[in-house]
Amino acid sequence: MKMVGALLAVHREAAGHTQRSLADHFCISEDHIASIEQGRRPLKMDLAIQLDELLDTNRTLETAVDNMPEVDLVPRFAEEYLDREREAIAISIFATLAIPGQLQTEAYARAVFHSRVPAYNEDEIEQLVAKRIERQEILHRKVPPTISFVVWEAALRDRLGGSEVHAEQLRSLREHADLPGISLQILPLGRTTHAGLSGPFVLLETPDFQRLAYTETQRGSHLIADPYEVAILTQKYAMLRAQALNPEDTRALLDRLLGEQ
Repeated sequence: MKMVGALLAVHREAAGHTQRSLADHFCISEDHIASIEQGRRPLKMDLAIQLDELLDTNRTLETAVDNMPEVDLVPRFAEEYLDREREAIAISIFATLAIPGQLQTEAYARAVFHSRVPAYNEDEIEQLVAKRIERQEILHRKVPPTISFVVWEAALRDRLGGSEVHAEQLRSLREHADLPGISLQILPLGRTTHAGLSGPFVLLETPDFQRLAYTETQRGSHLIADPYEVAILTQKYAMLRAQALNPEDTRALLDRLLGEQ
């Protein structure tokens, strides 16, 4: 990433552009360009192609991105989702097997990564935990996105990491349930109908009002832009919110679970 960023900086300067003028041309932030040039943010293929055309670099950046080594800790298939999550103005999350990453405590996140098969080593786990906690910054911005969570009750009942980690995670959820701009709903066990049997997913709305969806499987993930597919998941999410406990009843359930600790 540092090599690709350095290439971009060299070609930008040779073409007489500043970071600001390049950012303005593509309607992105100056920090976005700076982060790429410093190797802190990956250059995406679509932007690389546009930069090659603007800077007349004969597919240099496209070729560099195409030959990037695989990134183990943040796989290439997830990078664009993380970018979109950072800039989203609205996020809707349906979670089934674990507490959503945006709401995980550090100890719970560590327990999640310790559960991985094949196992991560301790250095990898600590890096992954740090990245997960860093993602939670979006909840505490001066103007945070509007975020809705629907979490299957089974995720609350599991005790990943042990009783102390479980209790701390429940307390954290209860605190987040009171934050403005956050809607937390629990989908209770024992329902006779369930709109989320196909698994967890995320819906995003970008600053330019594009609607996207994100799904994960055992060995990969998909960022979905097709309006028809996004509409289907949007309908599912609306049904899940109707089937879940409302926010007030969710807070009451969390209080009961905390009382059982």
